Amino acid sequence: MADKPDFSTAWQTLSLPSFRNYMAGNIVSQLGLWTQRIGVQWLTWSLTESPFWLGLIAAAEFFPIIVMSPLGGAMADRLHPITALKIYLALAGAISAVIAWLTFAGLITPEILFVLVFANSAVMGFNYPLRVAIVHRLVPRDSLTSAISLNSVGFNISRIFGPMFAGFLIAAWGVEISVSFTVFADIVFIAALFFVVLLTAPEKKKQSPVSEIPKEIMEGFRYVIDHPGISRLLLILIVGSIFGRPFTDLFAGFADVVFNMGAEGLALLTSAQGVGAAIGSVVLAGYAGIIGLTRKMVFYVLVLAIGVAGFAATDFFWIGLLMSAVTGYALVMLGVIEQTLMQAPVPIPMRGRVASVYIAFVRGCPGIGAFLMGALAEDFGLQAPIAGGAAVCLILWIWARRRQDKMAETLETEPP
Repeated sequence: MADKPDFSTAWQTLSLPSFRNYMAGNIVSQLGLWTQRIGVQWLTWSLTESPFWLGLIAAAEFFPIIVMSPLGGAMADRLHPITALKIYLALAGAISAVIAWLTFAGLITPEILFVLVFANSAVMGFNYPLRVAIVHRLVPRDSLTSAISLNSVGFNISRIFGPMFAGFLIAAWGVEISVSFTVFADIVFIAALFFVVLLTAPEKKKQSPVSEIPKEIMEGFRYVIDHPGISRLLLILIVGSIFGRPFTDLFAGFADVVFNMGAEGLALLTSAQGVGAAIGSVVLAGYAGIIGLTRKMVFYVLVLAIGVAGFAATDFFWIGLLMSAVTGYALVMLGVIEQTLMQAPVPIPMRGRVASVYIAFVRGCPGIGAFLMGALAEDFGLQAPIAGGAAVCLILWIWARRRQDKMAETLETEPP
């Protein structure tokens, strides 16, 4: 892996029509998800003014993915990915439409919102492994890091403009429009998928019986646990996700109580994190290959710990914005690198299941952490639990720094 990015790699990746069409649809879909997510977070705070409820809704958004992603990964290895993705998007759009209707009708309650967010998350547990695994079928191997990074650029463009758009919608027309936009976005993504063709067609092979799915799921978990590099990477991912990421899901409380900025502050904090993440994605998009990624991953655990500690330690809004951007940069670096290293050494028949393990923990663990931090915040305030999470991340960095060379030997390699 070169020390400096070569952005011609990014242009070559974007020259592939199917990847470009997929990325365009995914950007719109992610824009809808972020607009809805900020709307749901502000709706929750408006209904309850409770950090506990913020954490509970975040858990409902992420925790089901831990349970459903392994099954989604097994299905991803069985189904045609584009057809399956269309179905899952349609189901998610239908649930989002129910949330929007109840909000417009004034019938929404925290309890109903919890159930619907939980149901939508269960569907997304099938959706996300496909979104991860499909990128590998749209580009050649040499463009993999670039493609994942470009896809992350699109995600973070949505993370910048989605919250800004949500803040504008909430201020101008109320939270109802903000929680409705994702329905339109899912329709756009489904339409874009009709113009996506896989670079490598799914292998036509005799499928094992459906009764074998639990066995296939366990094979995926055993592969991850037995792999000396991936198992350690997974530990970094889990600890970082539980203790380093959850403060994002408490932004509504920080914006209102700590910074006294209301919905506008929520949108700005989330957008600032998206700006940092977008910068990181652009930097990574110029890299080809995987050599050196393990060292970078460990370094950004330290950057995350410093950023989260800085955010928890201040009640000055502009410092909070800066720390939000720093953590956004660190989180996207960690996310793209972890995703790349967790897929690079994996044989194709196992890739969907390994992707599902990645998705289960990267999407589910922040919900666990947000619930934990939200519950603690009820008694200790918002800042103290987040500062404690930063301390845990610092300990994680010390542990990982001592093991990074051993991890690199087994992660930065070709699949068998």
